[in-house]
Amino acid sequence: MQVVTGAMGALIPKLFQLLNEEYNLQKGVKQDVEFLTKELPSMHEALRKVADVPRDQLDRQVKIWADEVRELSYVMEDVVDSFLASVQGSQPAANSHKLKELLKKMGNLLPRGKTRRKIAKKIKGIKIQVKEVADRRDRYGVNNAVANLAAAPTPVDPRLLALFKEQKELVGIDAARDEITKKLTDGDGDVANQQLKILSIFGIGGLGKTTVAKVVHQKLQAKFMLKAFVSVGRKPDVKKVLRDIFLELDKEGYRKSNAQALDEKQLIVELQELLENKRYFIVIDDIWDVEAWKIISCALKDSNCGSKIITTTRSLEVARKSGEAYQLKPLSPDSSENLLYMRLYGGKSKCPFDHPLEMSEKILQRCGGVPLAILTIASLLEGKAREDWSKVYDSIGFGHGKNHDVDNTRKILLFSYYDLPYYLRPCLLYLSIYPEDYTIGKETLIWKWVGEGFIEEEQGIGQYEIGERYFNELVNRSMIQPIRGSYCSYFVTGCRVHDLVLDMICLLSNEENFVRIWDINDQRISCQSDDRRLAIQKRVLEQDDSLANMCTPQLRSFSAIECGIHVLPALSSFGALRVLDMQDCSFTSDVSYHLDHLGSLIHLRYLGLRSIPIDKLPQEIGNLKFLQTLDLMDTGIKELPHSFGLLRQLKCLHFEVNEGTVGMHMLGNLTSLEDLRLTFKTWPPEFVAELGKLTMLRNLNLFSFLGRLLDVSQMKALVKSLVKLQKIEVLGINFTCHVSIGHQDWEGYVPPQQLRELSLLTASDRLPAWINPSLIPNITSLWFTVEEVKARDMEILGSFPELITLGMTGQGLSNSQDFLPDAVGELFPKLRYFYTPVPLRFLRGAMPSLESLEYAYLRVQKLKRDSSFVFEFSSWENLHSLQKVKAYIEPRSAQENKDEAVVALELAANQHPNCPNLTVQNYK
Repeated sequence: MQVVTGAMGALIPKLFQLLNEEYNLQKGVKQDVEFLTKELPSMHEALRKVADVPRDQLDRQVKIWADEVRELSYVMEDVVDSFLASVQGSQPAANSHKLKELLKKMGNLLPRGKTRRKIAKKIKGIKIQVKEVADRRDRYGVNNAVANLAAAPTPVDPRLLALFKEQKELVGIDAARDEITKKLTDGDGDVANQQLKILSIFGIGGLGKTTVAKVVHQKLQAKFMLKAFVSVGRKPDVKKVLRDIFLELDKEGYRKSNAQALDEKQLIVELQELLENKRYFIVIDDIWDVEAWKIISCALKDSNCGSKIITTTRSLEVARKSGEAYQLKPLSPDSSENLLYMRLYGGKSKCPFDHPLEMSEKILQRCGGVPLAILTIASLLEGKAREDWSKVYDSIGFGHGKNHDVDNTRKILLFSYYDLPYYLRPCLLYLSIYPEDYTIGKETLIWKWVGEGFIEEEQGIGQYEIGERYFNELVNRSMIQPIRGSYCSYFVTGCRVHDLVLDMICLLSNEENFVRIWDINDQRISCQSDDRRLAIQKRVLEQDDSLANMCTPQLRSFSAIECGIHVLPALSSFGALRVLDMQDCSFTSDVSYHLDHLGSLIHLRYLGLRSIPIDKLPQEIGNLKFLQTLDLMDTGIKELPHSFGLLRQLKCLHFEVNEGTVGMHMLGNLTSLEDLRLTFKTWPPEFVAELGKLTMLRNLNLFSFLGRLLDVSQMKALVKSLVKLQKIEVLGINFTCHVSIGHQDWEGYVPPQQLRELSLLTASDRLPAWINPSLIPNITSLWFTVEEVKARDMEILGSFPELITLGMTGQGLSNSQDFLPDAVGELFPKLRYFYTPVPLRFLRGAMPSLESLEYAYLRVQKLKRDSSFVFEFSSWENLHSLQKVKAYIEPRSAQENKDEAVVALELAANQHPNCPNLTVQNYK
C-alpha cells in the first residue's frame, strides 16, 4: 500500500508548532492539541508499516483503517493551517505604512476571536475522531496483521524464469553481451596486472539485466576454475547468499564444512580460503542494498589471478559502489520488432501477410525497448484477431488480470516501488499527473513537491535541496529517466517517466485515490468528488464540461497540462488548494475572470501561471500568506500589485520583466526568496538595490537576449548587490548581447565558498580574478564568455578539484596567441564535459575523466590555414575516457573545407580506442 500517509508527516510538526507560547491557546484547546501530538506519531508509524505491504496482500479491515486515517490527516491539516493563517503569515515590513494600510483595506485581518473559537471546536471534533480511529486500530489488530504479513514466506520471484530461457528466445542482447565481455577481458594478456575486475549492470526492472549477465557468464565460465551465479533480492538474507556462493563453487567442500551451521563471519572465512589463489567468475544478481554488498564482497578475495565478478542492480548508487557501472540500454527498434515476432510467430520470416504493422509499431513504441514489456504484451496479443489489436493497445496497463505474464510484469515493477523509502513514494506517484512522454522540468517538479508537503524538513537543510536529493534518488533507482541540457550532457534539467512505470504509478494512484486523472479519453468527471488531487491532461475544457460545476472544497492540487481552456470552476470552490498549476495551457476566451477569488486560496503554496496570457495579478494575491512558489514566466504581466510585497514566505519566483513593468521596487520585501529567475526585456533601475536585500538567495539566474541593457555604473551596482548575497550556490548572469562586465568591474567581489554552479555569459576581456579554486573550491559547473584565455588561466581552471563541466565561449578565443593547449596536461582531474570554440592538442594524461567534448562554431577555413585538421583532432587518443564528440561548423565555410573537416573528425573518432559517437552539424 502506498505510504502516502496523507498529510500526517507535515501535520505532526505543525501541531508541535501550535503548542508554542506565541499562539496563546486556550487551556482546553491546548490539551486537545497535546493529545493529538501524542497519538498521531504512533498512527503515523502504523501507516508506515502498512505502506510496506502490497495493497492486494492487506486485510480489508486494515485497508479501511489506513484510508480513514489518511483522509482524517488531510482534514486535520486544513484546520491547523486555517488557524495558522489567522494568526501569522506575511506581515508588512516595520516601516511600510502603505502596506499596513493596504492590508486593512483588503480585509485581510481576520476576526481572530471568532475564527479561533470556530477552529477550537473543529479541533475538539478531530480529537474525538482520532480516539475512535485509534480504538479501531487496536480492535482490528493492525500492527499484528502487518507483522504477520511481513513474516510470511516470500513468494516465488517471477524473474527466476530469466535464468532458464533457451538461447533461441534471447533477442537483441548481442551488443550488450559483447561490450560487457570486452570490458571484463580487456587486459587479460597483461600477466603483471591480473587484479579482480568487478562490473555492475544497472537499469530499470524488465530490461533483461539477469539474462545478459547469465549469457556472459555462460560464454566465459570455461576459462575459470571456479564459477557461481547467485541472487540476492530485495530483502537479502546475507547468510543464505554466502551459503549459495559456497555451494555453487564447491559442493563437496560445502557438505564437509556443514555450512548450514556457520554464521556470516565463518562463511566469509571459508570462502576466502576457498578463493585463495584461484581464478573465479561469480555473478551476484539483483543487489538492492549497498550494505548487503559490502558484507558479501568481504568474502570475494582478490589473489591477482584475473578473477571476474558481475553484479546486477536497479540502483546506480549500488552499481557505483560495487564496481564499474554499466547501464543496460533498451532494445533498438529492430531488436524490439524481432523479439515481438519471435514471441508471436517463431521469427520474422514466419510473420503472416496480414500482420497489422502500424498497430504493432505503436505497441512497440509504448514498450520503449523493455523486453519484459514486449513479451508481456505479446502474450496479450497471442490468439487475438488482428482487428482486436487496437483494443489491446488501448487497454495496455498492468493491473490485476487473468493473464499470468501481465501479473508477473506488474510484480517485477512493484518490487522497485516497494523498495522505495516511504518518503519517495508520494514523490513518484505524483508524476502520474503528467501525460505520457511528457518532459517534466526538474525545478518545477521539486517546488511542487514542496508545495504538496512531500518534503520532510531537516535541520539546516533547505527543502529544495532535500527535494533535489529525492529527485536524484529516483534517477539512481531507475524509476525516472533524466533529461539533460542541450549544451551540457551532465546538467540534468528534467525527467521523463517510462511508460511501464507510468502505467504502474497511475494504477497505484487510482487504487489509493491519490490523484484523479482526467485526460482526453474521459468523457465526464463527477461534480461531487472526494478526490484530493485532480490532473487534467490534453483536453479542451468547454462550457458544457462538468468541470465548470465542480464543487471540491477538499481538493489540494489542481493541475491542467496542455489544455485549451474555455471555462474553469470558480477558484472560490477550491478552499483547501495547495497547488494550482496551469502549464502549457491556452485560454480561448477572456481570461481575466480565471484569477477571480485567487485571494481566497489561503492555503496555496504553489501558483504556476507560466505562458498564460495575463497582464496583471489581482490585488488579493497578498492574501496568500503561505505562498512559496510563483511562476509568472512568459505571461506578459506588466504590473505587480502593491500586495505583491506581502508574500513574505515566497521562496521561488520566476518572472519576465517587460517594457513598462511596474512594481519591481517591492522585490526587496520578499526576504525568504531562495530561487530567483528573471528574464529582462528592459532593466528597471530600482532592481539592483532591491536585489541586495534578498540575502537568503541560493539560486540566482538573470537572462537577457536583447541589446545593450546596462552601462558601467549599473554593472558596478549589480556587483555591489551580489556582494551581499553570501548564500548563493548557483549564479547565472547570462546577458548574451553585448553586455560587458570587465574584470575590473568585479573589484571587491568575494564569492561565497559554497558556490557550485557559475555561468557568466557576458562579454568580458578576461577571466575575473575571483574565479580561483582557493576562493570557490566547490565549483562543479563553470561557463564563461571571455575574449582572451591565457595559459595561466587554463592552469587555474584545471586546478578546480570538483569541476565536472566547463564551457568557454567568446569570438576572440580563436584568435588568442597566448592560448596554450599544452597547459591542459595533468589538470582537470574530474572534468567530464568540455565545451570549447577552438580545438586543443591534448597531452597524455590530460583530462583523464573527460567523456564528452563539444566544439562550438569551428572556423574550418582558419583551422586549415593555421594547422592540420588531423594533427588537432588526433590528440583525442590521449583522452582515455572519451565517449562522445559534437562539432558545430561555421555555416559560411566553403563546402570543400567543411568536407575536409568532417573527414578529419571521422578519422580521429575511428582511430580512438573507444570509437566515440560523433555528431557534426552546421551552427545555427
